[in-house]
Amino acid sequence: MKILFAAFLVVPVLEMWLLITIGQMIGALPTIGLVLLTAVIGVQLLRFQGISTLLRAQERLSTGNVPALEMVEGLALAVGGALLLTPGFATDAFGFACLIPASRRWMAKKLFNHWLEQGRIKTAMHGEFNRYSEDESGHIIIEGEYQSGKSESPELEKEKNSEF
Repeated sequence: MKILFAAFLVVPVLEMWLLITIGQMIGALPTIGLVLLTAVIGVQLLRFQGISTLLRAQERLSTGNVPALEMVEGLALAVGGALLLTPGFATDAFGFACLIPASRRWMAKKLFNHWLEQGRIKTAMHGEFNRYSEDESGHIIIEGEYQSGKSESPELEKEKNSEF
């Protein structure tokens, strides 16, 4: 909680200082232009990386694996997108780090492992996932097992026990 409070206090002050310093060096309008340009580039990069991460998650699901790392990367993409839409250069730098695949995967792995160590995430998968095939006509055949929780009806019991 103390870290969150410090972040909400320090980050805006740092952003104001950077905006004023850069504004004095290159002028007010170019500084505003840079802030808007990083937001536009960030949105485009977020769209591309988001689709890429979603496709990887779907691929892992189709092979029967849980897309845990992809979900953490999705969180990093959301945070990065929000930071890029926040005016400022420090937030833009961290936002771009969340959108660049190599740094995003590194951060996602670190965060995922940290959550695993703390016990915030538990992973388990029971049984097989995605057991299906297609027949010659293209119909999907879903393989599985069925077990009724009820006993059979009295009529079926009588038929089984009767002799022909």
